[in-house]
Amino acid sequence: MLPLKIGTCSWKYDSWKGIIYSENAGKNYLQEYARHYSTVEIDQWFWSLFPGSPPVLPKREIVKEYVDSVPRDFHFAVKVPNSITLTHYYQKGTSSALERNPYFLSVDLFSDFLETLAPMQDQLGPLMFQFEYLNRDKMTSQDEFIKQFEVFIAKCPSHYTYALEIRNPNYLNKKYFEFLHGNNLFHVFLQGYYMPPIFPLYQSYRHYIKSMTVIRLHGPDRSGMEKKTQGDWSQIIAPKDDELSQLVRMILDLWGDKVDAHVYVNNHYEGSAPKSIRRILERFSEMNQHASTLAFL
Repeated sequence: MLPLKIGTCSWKYDSWKGIIYSENAGKNYLQEYARHYSTVEIDQWFWSLFPGSPPVLPKREIVKEYVDSVPRDFHFAVKVPNSITLTHYYQKGTSSALERNPYFLSVDLFSDFLETLAPMQDQLGPLMFQFEYLNRDKMTSQDEFIKQFEVFIAKCPSHYTYALEIRNPNYLNKKYFEFLHGNNLFHVFLQGYYMPPIFPLYQSYRHYIKSMTVIRLHGPDRSGMEKKTQGDWSQIIAPKDDELSQLVRMILDLWGDKVDAHVYVNNHYEGSAPKSIRRILERFSEMNQHASTLAFL
């Protein structure tokens, strides 16, 4: 059985004190975090594109600080800056005109980004390209998207692990999974954000999932969860028992095919990412006990 690579989406939450952080924790939450989990998703560098200014890339001293805070076998999954994945700047209103992003799929900018990550190169997990919903004003077709990304990725270093998160449900088809497979790319299964449930999607295309995949648990109602929690991410307030059981079965199935699964849980999924992870691990334990009982019988 492959080791479970599971962690949270970010880690900077005061309300996790008493769950994974000590009450007298200092400023370096990541150091304490790494005592509980072997991986984390860094999403803070995604927000990099702002009108009237060049893209904002990570500071090398911050990257080094993160590396120095964790053991050598800890891994970082990193979201690629949106200055590379956005076709256009965010609109100020629905009636405002679209302004093209000149850095979209820029090989030079991506190279600069990778250079800033040099201190954590040996501990990098998947680099995730998150694309927003691409309407026809932003991308004429799925074929055009695939064509542009193939040109881009062919010019990128091949020794990194690249994963794509697509937010166009109609893009999740045979053509897309063949495109990933043919370019040594990996899929990010996103549970939430108006996307179709990941479990039937996995069953439909599981034969394309080879060696590695990413699962991100976000839930369907980000703003609603924020209103309910008021920033206190210490309790489960929207339990998803059936989904967690399906998740464990999906991971076991992936392991059966020797696929390395990286799982990242957001607070918005159930209300508290660390407690959701605890619930996932409990289900693994229950299934193992059940399997042992059946073997004994």
